[in-house]
Amino acid sequence: MSKGLSPTQRTLRNLRQQGAICGIVERFNQYAGPFGIRQDLFGFIDIICLLPDRGIVGVQCCARSGHAAHKTKILENEIAPEWLKTGGKIEIWSWAKQKMKRGGKAERWTPKVEEITADSFEV
Repeated sequence: MSKGLSPTQRTLRNLRQQGAICGIVERFNQYAGPFGIRQDLFGFIDIICLLPDRGIVGVQCCARSGHAAHKTKILENEIAPEWLKTGGKIEIWSWAKQKMKRGGKAERWTPKVEEITADSFEV
């Protein structure tokens, strides 16, 4: 994948290659905060995709370094369990460059995909 793509663009490209129908639902609100902020749908969804084998999936995209923080954000969200109860699925896609060969120089962007289930919310 290209060097300058955002995690959202990388995720969209990957999902579309799998045959998914996708839409970005994260929006930039220029009036929030002093410089504006990005707002996710329901506070945790960047992309909604339709996959014949998995159904409707709400995807949170980030860099690998932000994976744990985004998982915590979802688990603390009041709407996320309701999304799951209505049949939706939640996935976190975090991206990092990884070497293609041990000791080599060539690198490739690879996603870590984690599904958040109803069991994730139970303590």
